[in-house]
Amino acid sequence: MDKAIQELTFEEALMELERIVRALEGGGLPLEEAMALYERGRALADRCQQLLQEAQLRVQLLERNESGAIQLTPFEE
Repeated sequence: MDKAIQELTFEEALMELERIVRALEGGGLPLEEAMALYERGRALADRCQQLLQEAQLRVQLLERNESGAIQLTPFEE
């Protein structure tokens, strides 16, 4: 069936989340199915947020130090 959420890439999780949102917005689902989709959607949103945070931690900016050499420094918000 569906891949485990922790195995999904950002793109896979986002695509599935978008599909779930469309299904929920369309209405007409039995309550139990809508609740199950909502719960999976919430978990997918959490997965996307986790992956974005991990990517942000890896972002580095190029800067010149006092001697003019280029160095990598961690990204700061």
